[in-house]
Amino acid sequence: MPHKFSVGAMVHFEGSTMTPGARGPYKVTRQLPVERDDKILYRIKSPSETFERTAEEHQLRRTA
Repeated sequence: MPHKFSVGAMVHFEGSTMTPGARGPYKVTRQLPVERDDKILYRIKSPSETFERTAEEHQLRRTA
């Protein structure tokens, strides 16, 4: 199952009430290996945050 977003891609993070995030664009910093549950995960970084976060592919969309 291939990753939809490449490292360096700019994406929008669709957080939820359980995983809120900073508004604005995020940069994909790493594609994580697909595990047994078939979730495709990424590490993403916002310029307005001092840390990276992990996001599932369904939580991301391309920025314009």
